Amino acid sequence: MAAILGLLPLVLVLVVMADSVSGRFVVEKNSLTVTSPSSMKGTYDSAIANFGIPQYGGSLAGAVVYPKKDNANGCEEFSSGTFKAKPGSIPNFLLLDRGDCVFAKKVWNAQKAGASAVLVADNTDEPLITMDLPHEDGDASNYIENITIPSALIDKKFGEQLKKSANNGEMLIVNLDWREAVPHPDDRVEYELWTNSNDECGLKCDMLMEFIKDFKGVAQILERGSYSQFTPHYITWYCPQAFILSKQCKSQCINHGRYCAPDPEQDFSKGYDGKDVVTENLRQLCVFRVANESKKPWVWWDYVTDFHIRCPMKEKKYNKECADSVIKSLGLDGLKIEKCMGDPSTDAENPLLTEEQHAQIGKGSRGDVTILPTLVVNNRQYRGKLEKSAILKAICSGFEESTEPALCLSSDIESNECLDNNGGCWQDKHFNASACKDTFRGRICECPLVDGVKFKGDGYTYCEASGPGRCRINNGGCWNESQNGHTFSACQESGDVKCKCPPGFKGDGIKKCEDIDECKEKICQCPECSCKNTWGSYECTCSGDLLYIRDHDTCISKTSGASKTTWAAVWVILIGISMAAMGAYIVYKYRLRSYMDAEVRAIMSQYMPLDSQSEVPNHGQETHS
Repeated sequence: MAAILGLLPLVLVLVVMADSVSGRFVVEKNSLTVTSPSSMKGTYDSAIANFGIPQYGGSLAGAVVYPKKDNANGCEEFSSGTFKAKPGSIPNFLLLDRGDCVFAKKVWNAQKAGASAVLVADNTDEPLITMDLPHEDGDASNYIENITIPSALIDKKFGEQLKKSANNGEMLIVNLDWREAVPHPDDRVEYELWTNSNDECGLKCDMLMEFIKDFKGVAQILERGSYSQFTPHYITWYCPQAFILSKQCKSQCINHGRYCAPDPEQDFSKGYDGKDVVTENLRQLCVFRVANESKKPWVWWDYVTDFHIRCPMKEKKYNKECADSVIKSLGLDGLKIEKCMGDPSTDAENPLLTEEQHAQIGKGSRGDVTILPTLVVNNRQYRGKLEKSAILKAICSGFEESTEPALCLSSDIESNECLDNNGGCWQDKHFNASACKDTFRGRICECPLVDGVKFKGDGYTYCEASGPGRCRINNGGCWNESQNGHTFSACQESGDVKCKCPPGFKGDGIKKCEDIDECKEKICQCPECSCKNTWGSYECTCSGDLLYIRDHDTCISKTSGASKTTWAAVWVILIGISMAAMGAYIVYKYRLRSYMDAEVRAIMSQYMPLDSQSEVPNHGQETHS
């Protein structure tokens, strides 16, 4: 893990807002369990180092070895391979004393000697602290990026117990466990990276930018698939009121001393100033905000990597013009970004940078952000090397079991325990079903879903199909048999009884169902009937020219008198209907003729009054007097 990116003059202080909770540095811990000797069995706390590669989401067992007193602190190099475990034996954890040299050097010497992990015993009675990198590079710059083994600090009392046990020749077996180092409540991981746009701070800046370039593809896959929610952050400082007009504050701060960054070269007389870094940090924040508003937050990774390549400080291209060209090439809205940034020269607060200052203060289980870079996963600060596979492990450990994306199950970051004896879980090779499910933290035994059918059981010794569709899977474990084109099954998909012989059979429904001879039970009762047993059923037939009616268990004649009577009745009904129709037609014609005669007579009476009618008065002409 990189240390502070450059140092500010003493006039610059970390912002602590009056209405914020008191800040603090949180020591991230993992558990250390002693399994041998029995006198020390138990679980103890250990503090994760700020370098190397902790096994987030996993655990590591080893035998504790305490070196000879002449190099008990590990500050001198050990002979090559001194602590390398023999093939087939448990790995060696080297126990070292604190003091006399930096933590990273102890771990580096142990790694070169073949140790798989390092425990550093504190020499002071105090709460656990985080083993950090030295602030200055010095010799550490030659090895810190190559440390790949995990290490942890243990308290003085526990360390003395381990040393005593080791000196007595007892076998010391411990297990370092990082599975709960990162919370994993659900199927999405929230993580944030506290970074900086400065690329002229030496090894630490190089490590940061190398990580961003390497991790970009992974981050974008996680973000595009909605597996994660990423947020970039930038540390800013403020200049005390008494020094706002000083040369240092004017060159390192924007917005009248409110937001400051260290001078990139630590020289105020040349190169870029701290205010240039703050301005670019603000631009990168706004790039993320504008990209996020357009539902493409992953574009931030493209901008930062492109800016680093195209606009480096050493080529004097670290400026607005170069940044604008990158923004344009990515299709971002430059006007929105400018509006988001505001005016860095104004004597007023910038809402976005003020939010960043508040976010630096630790809340809940997360401590203050005081070093760069810092990665926070599910509100827990990551400890260890800033390296692609190490960070991916930490992020993957933040998913709830069995919800992690395929990216977390790739062979380069975890082993598939289901490949070895099916992980000790239940399996049925007949229909290729297994209860072993690979997760980032290791396998779990969980009854599977096969062809839409859910299996239930303990996952270790048994699983059985349950609910709708269960009879499609190996017939639900029940009896079934086919004969002469007919298939019968004892599988029941509903109810408490899962296997029950179908009608016409008897048995346990699981191993066998036997045909019932219904004829022996005299199921055909009628006098004229004869019974014939069939597989799963029966047949009743009638003698002579008779037809068997199964629902009534009776025989009737196929050509009975009743049939003739029926046809006679049908003919009578048809003849009756025909006669009724003819009568109705005659009545209709008579009434129609009468009606027409009456109408004709009424019309003719208007023009030629009949003898039987009086003269019809003319109403068309009236005289008025």
